[in-house]
Amino acid sequence: MDKTLNTSPAPADTPAASCCGSACGTVPLTPAPAQPTQAGLHRYRIANMDCASEESEIRRALEPIAGVTQLRFDLGLRTVSMAAEPAELAAAIAAIERIGYKPQAMDASAAAPPGEHEEGDGHDHDHDHVESGLPRLIGALAVAVAAEAVAFFAPETALLKGVQMLLAALAIFLAGFGTYQKGLLALKAGRLNINALMTVAVTGAFVIGQWPEAAMVMALYAIAELIEAKAVDRARNAIKSLLDLAPQDAEVQLADGQWQRMRTSAVVVGAIVRLRPGERVPLDGVVTAGNSAIDQAPVTGESVPVDKTVGDDVFAGTINQNAALEFRVTALATDSTLARIIHAVEEAQATRAPTQRFVDRFAAIYTPGVFVLALAVALLMPWLMGWTWMQAIYKALVLLVIACPCALVISTPVTVVSGLAAAARRGILVKGGVYLEQARSLKAVALDKTGTITEGKPKLVDVQIVRDGTDRAVVARAALSIAGRSDHPVSKAIAAGLTAESSAGEVDGFEAVVGRGVQARLDQMAYVLGNHRWIEERGQCSPAIEALLKQHEQSGRTVTLLADEAGVLALFAVADTIKPSSRAAVAELQAMGVTPVMLTGDNQATAEAIAREAGIEQVRGNLLPEDKLKAISEMQTRYGPTAMTGDGINDAPALAKADIGFAMGGAGTHTAMEAADVVVMNDDLQRLPETIRLSRRTHAVLWQNISLALGIKAIFLVAAVFGNASMWMAVFADMGASLLVVFNGLRLLRSKESS
Repeated sequence: MDKTLNTSPAPADTPAASCCGSACGTVPLTPAPAQPTQAGLHRYRIANMDCASEESEIRRALEPIAGVTQLRFDLGLRTVSMAAEPAELAAAIAAIERIGYKPQAMDASAAAPPGEHEEGDGHDHDHDHVESGLPRLIGALAVAVAAEAVAFFAPETALLKGVQMLLAALAIFLAGFGTYQKGLLALKAGRLNINALMTVAVTGAFVIGQWPEAAMVMALYAIAELIEAKAVDRARNAIKSLLDLAPQDAEVQLADGQWQRMRTSAVVVGAIVRLRPGERVPLDGVVTAGNSAIDQAPVTGESVPVDKTVGDDVFAGTINQNAALEFRVTALATDSTLARIIHAVEEAQATRAPTQRFVDRFAAIYTPGVFVLALAVALLMPWLMGWTWMQAIYKALVLLVIACPCALVISTPVTVVSGLAAAARRGILVKGGVYLEQARSLKAVALDKTGTITEGKPKLVDVQIVRDGTDRAVVARAALSIAGRSDHPVSKAIAAGLTAESSAGEVDGFEAVVGRGVQARLDQMAYVLGNHRWIEERGQCSPAIEALLKQHEQSGRTVTLLADEAGVLALFAVADTIKPSSRAAVAELQAMGVTPVMLTGDNQATAEAIAREAGIEQVRGNLLPEDKLKAISEMQTRYGPTAMTGDGINDAPALAKADIGFAMGGAGTHTAMEAADVVVMNDDLQRLPETIRLSRRTHAVLWQNISLALGIKAIFLVAAVFGNASMWMAVFADMGASLLVVFNGLRLLRSKESS
């Protein structure tokens, strides 16, 4: 699958705060053009958009308008964002209003940071609305039970029948006002959603004299919706809880040197922040004073705290362990690594997975189909089966109740969001439900070498004394003293590797010779620390040294030699070592039937040496970015769905070409988050097989939910037509199916490994 680097979200299917619930009525708001929020999007709040089927109705109304270039829904916040010119924007608002929804313009000042509500005060008004409706619904249920009691226990008299009817009418009004309001609008517009079905079913039951049952159906439906809303909130809150990781204030140093606590939103880039042991890091920054261990699990998923010292990065939301630190702020609160993670996960919810698109198409056919079936039962069964007209109409009404598509429609977004949240908790940032579902189909993974399989930093791996009788302590001191003065990565690796066994001395006449190495005098002795070429030019090479050099080079190592005026004293082998997790990750991929292939710009010998160490059989070296792009195409032809794993901008073309692009080391890296479909925040290659396992499990849960929803409905449809199923039983069956699929989807959140 060819992809571009455009990360603009696709049209959304996200979990609802409730599924077409009756708890929320319309809000008579006069829409006005919204001010652009971000990326030219105009945002509107639609208070009576409660579920994915209603979102689909609005989407269908807007898609014919050619001028609407972007369309993005957030059902959790009940908002729709769109990009359009003023004329098309007015047409879009009119189209939404025609189908019975009331959009409220949200100006730019209302835009909240990622993960927060748009009301501006951060308060969950939808939650309050649901909570305030609970006493009313309990009252409606009590009145409905009273109507049932009168019908069951009291003798049938005109007076008591009147009492039944009044009690039933009161219960329906208390529980179903919002449902009726939206149902009538849907019927007027010719749409058959759950509100229309419930409106017809309850009204029909009331008309044929089934007053207590009509009341019980509406009360049970409204209460079940409320329970479902609370369950679905768990999936939404799994994303929102990420926002709580970062504290809202920080201790900042003022210009006069004093320290003062202030809101993180007021802290500017460059400010110095003090962090005490046990506190969470409030903002991204670079350590300027102190040494401590930082628990980075909330952001990167690493299980072991990471030691931090001066010059190291710290990320908002991580936890300081054992000592005070001071750090310089490098990003505003709205642009921290954590904020970007939250924003990316929220945008990921806007990308519909293939299964979600299938369910949408199926539900659009299913609901009208059942409505036609109910109509056929009401009109034909008295002729075909000898039923009375009242029996036929009653069974048709039962069919309408069971026809509710909520369980089916809500099964996919809840599962996908739970999977996205489970991945984020492990430091895996999946940028859309489509990638979460597609990962299960991967047959091959292309792996970049440097920074992906290896650490990406040269490290001293071997020291060999070449001249007999030479004291290693003398060699170590000389090499450390000279290498410590150089900025070259290889010299730095040598100095870092020798620090534990020696101490540096004062050198004179230090000089860096371009393309050769460095030289200096130490203790009245002249030394050079250089490459093979320089030693040959000095006439100090020998067959024995050549053999050693060849041996190291075949192992993918860079060799630097230390020599004095008499000849070579020792050689230092530096290599980019593989990460501890790389071999295990490669073995897991192979066990899962996924073929790993190394693609690198490094020379073939070095690539093969690293591949052997990691357990990879197929290696391609000396590749330019365009060569990697060609290699991905060849792998897709040979193996099928192929992923590319890289660590930044050089791998961007291949990341885009692959079916799924995995970027390694996303913590603090803008380019990685932009270029890839999946970002591994902690550089751990084992997150690849974890992502594939999570994808397989998510896919399994998706189809379990679809099977549950359709299976329960199929059984009850048969029972409704040929058995003695009642309307209130239909409500229990429908809402039971909805709750089953919601809680089944939420199981993904409970798995720490997501395996």
